[in-house]
Amino acid sequence: MAGKLSLGSRSIDVSKKFVSLAGKYTKLMRRVFAIAAIFSCWGLAAQPCAPSEGREQPRCEVIAYPTAEQATAADGGDHRYFTRIIQWARQSDTLSTPFTVPFVWANRQVLFHVGSASVPYEVLVNGRRVARNADGNTPAEFNLTRYVREGRNRLDLILTQPSDAAPLESWKEAGAAPGVTDTWIMSQPTMRVRDVLTKCWPSNDGDGTAVAEVGIVVKSSALNPRTSRIYYDLLTPSGETAATGYKELTLDMRREDTLRFVTRIPAQLLWSAELPTLYTLRLKTQHEGRFGEYLELPLGFRTVATDPQGHMTINGQPVRLHAYEINPQIVSANLLARLRELGFNTLKFMPGYISPELLEMCDIQGVYVVAQAPIDSSKSGASRRKEGNPSNDPAWQAAYIERTGDSYHTTKRHPSVIAFSLASMSSNGINLYESYLNLKRYGDSRPIIYPDAAGEWNDDPLLLD
Repeated sequence: MAGKLSLGSRSIDVSKKFVSLAGKYTKLMRRVFAIAAIFSCWGLAAQPCAPSEGREQPRCEVIAYPTAEQATAADGGDHRYFTRIIQWARQSDTLSTPFTVPFVWANRQVLFHVGSASVPYEVLVNGRRVARNADGNTPAEFNLTRYVREGRNRLDLILTQPSDAAPLESWKEAGAAPGVTDTWIMSQPTMRVRDVLTKCWPSNDGDGTAVAEVGIVVKSSALNPRTSRIYYDLLTPSGETAATGYKELTLDMRREDTLRFVTRIPAQLLWSAELPTLYTLRLKTQHEGRFGEYLELPLGFRTVATDPQGHMTINGQPVRLHAYEINPQIVSANLLARLRELGFNTLKFMPGYISPELLEMCDIQGVYVVAQAPIDSSKSGASRRKEGNPSNDPAWQAAYIERTGDSYHTTKRHPSVIAFSLASMSSNGINLYESYLNLKRYGDSRPIIYPDAAGEWNDDPLLLD
């Protein structure tokens, strides 16, 4: 009979047997998937801090202007491509504000800038989630172009309360009111200047000059190849032209590239604490005959090197670093002048927000800076065992690499910054090792220090008095 198999005196119903086995198999697989789901949930729960997503790449401050005159004035006021957000309405853990996208921003990119935030936060536009920033201590930008409409829009910041990054921020006081600083909305062309980089090295010709290189990072958000012309002028402090020209660049869909030019500058016009010389870089971008943006940035050129004992040379000359460790948020022009009178030529910042204005002040006044990444896990103790300090917990590795990278990229253009510090009082371990290696990949000659490394290899030698 169909469905039965005869074996001597025994008769087996094959179809029923198959159904029975299939049922047992299904129950077994359900148990396997249930167990896998449990472990998956454990894995998610083990993630200590939700990672950042949807951010633009970190950069030093870049503000675009609609005219060359406004770029030169740079008075900090609003203009047709730039609007500061002064007031936020707060309800529970959400900060909200309306903003307007004018018609002149059509076919351009809309960028939102946050200087700092006391806790991690999410960005929403018109009720749609745009991004999350897990490191509120360094400036961050978000591309809102896909989420905005012409006319009135709504921007929300959802603050993470309590902060899931608290184990890395031992310097912060519990119960402090959360908030944000230095927020604005800006428009840049679809193919735009994303960042500016500098390099300097001694000339081998013995003619008393140095070679200065400027890299102009250009990014396209277009969905098809796009060509723009970038004009540049590098001016000396007296207004003379040190370099001028233009370069054309074609980028494929959503690509980025760096235009570079080099020039020779007199050795006596290199930046140092004794002579804080600053050049002026003027840029303008042109697409299909129209100028899209103007930028003006102060730049300083100098060389930095250290020997195996930690002695530093600036522009080939030995310098002795008399350092004062200080909270960057309390530094003023008067305090900076007072510290210089007391003989301090170097500021080693504690963890926290380092504003671009403070770094510009140090550039102008000739004060060396050790930029500190926003990591202090001292409240977790010094143990490297499980449940000990986050510095040796691989679950925190992405957060460490992100924070040290943010600190580097948002301060690297300033000539006053002569070293980078990984963390403060955070024991040591795999996360600080990987953070050190990640920063070394950029090929920067400036030392990367971690004074609490206790002699381990992730601390470049640097003598600070």
